[in-house]
Amino acid sequence: MRIGMALNYSGGFKETVAELADYEKAGLDIVFVAEAYSFDAVSQLGYIAARTERLQIASGILPIYSRTPALLAMTAAGLDYVSDGRFTLGLGASGPQVIEGFHGVPYTAPLGRTREVIEICRKVWRRERLEYSGKHYTLPLEGGTGLGKPLKLINHPVRERIPVVIAAIGPKNVELAAELAEGWEPIFFMPEKAGEVWGSSLAVGRERRDPVLGELDVIAQAVLAIGDDVEGVLELGRSMAALYIGGMGAKGRNFYNDLARRYGYEKEAEQIQDLYLEGKKKEAEALVPRELLERMSLVGSEGHVRERLAALREAGVTTLNVAPVARTHEERVALIEKIRDLAS
Repeated sequence: MRIGMALNYSGGFKETVAELADYEKAGLDIVFVAEAYSFDAVSQLGYIAARTERLQIASGILPIYSRTPALLAMTAAGLDYVSDGRFTLGLGASGPQVIEGFHGVPYTAPLGRTREVIEICRKVWRRERLEYSGKHYTLPLEGGTGLGKPLKLINHPVRERIPVVIAAIGPKNVELAAELAEGWEPIFFMPEKAGEVWGSSLAVGRERRDPVLGELDVIAQAVLAIGDDVEGVLELGRSMAALYIGGMGAKGRNFYNDLARRYGYEKEAEQIQDLYLEGKKKEAEALVPRELLERMSLVGSEGHVRERLAALREAGVTTLNVAPVARTHEERVALIEKIRDLAS
C-alpha cells in the first residue's frame, strides 16, 4: 500500500514543502496538490518537483473545465518532464459552484467531457497529430477562421502514458474511472460500505478496462493520529464533513450529500444540509455522525489503526492518502514512519 499526503491549498504551502524532504525520508510515496478556487496547483507541483528527488507528485485534482484538453496534456507532460517521470494527472469535474461561479464556464456533461479529455491527452502524449471528433471537443476546431491545423506536441514526453487518476463518487463517474483511468480517488471513503455503494460500478468499468492500464489504483483519504489520547482528533473532521455534506452544492445538486445518503445517513444528510444552507454551521457540524468520522479515519490506538488498515485493504485500497495530525513537525514525520511500517 502506497502512502500519500495531500498538501493544504489554503495556506502554509512553502513551509510544508520545506518539510517534504523529511516526509520523503520517512517513507512517503506520493504527494497530492489540490486546486479549488485557490492558488493554481501546477505552479506548486513544479515547485515540489524541484525540491524533491524520489517523491511522486500528483494533481489532486485539476478540474476538466478550466483548461482545454490539449493544455491539460501539455501541462501533464511538462510536469512529468521537470520531475523526471514522477507526475500523475489527477482529474475531476469539481462542481457547478466552482466551475460556473469562479470560472464562468457551463458545468455540462462531466462524464462525456472526462472521457474525451483523457482520450485527447493520450493522443498528445503519443505525439499523434491532434485530430479528434467527439461530442464535446473537435480538433481542429470546426468553423472559426478555418485555419486550424492538426498539430502534434513539439517535445518528446518522458512517458507516452502518464498515469491518470479520476476523482469520482457518483456511480457512472466511478464506472468511467474503473474503465479508463490508472487510478480512482473517492472522497469520504468508508471501507465497510464501499462494496455496497460502488461495487457494481467498479465491476462494470473493469469489464471494459484495457489490460494495458494494469490494476486500478484505489486511493483513499484518511486523517491519521495514533495513540491512546487522540480521540479528539476525530472532532477536527466535523467542519470539513459538514462543509461538503451541507455546503458544497445546492439542494438536489450536492454529490457529497448524495454519498452520505447512500452510506445510510439520509436523515442526517438532509438535516446537515438544511442547517448549513441556513448559515447554522456549528449546528450542522454537531449532526455529522460520529460513526462516519470514525470509519473514514485512522485515529486511535495502534491496534485500532491496524484494524482499520485491514478493512481498507479488504475494500481494495492500494494508496492511502493521509493527513497526519500532531503537535509538531517531528511528530507528524513519525506518524508517516509508523503508518509506512503498519501498511508494509
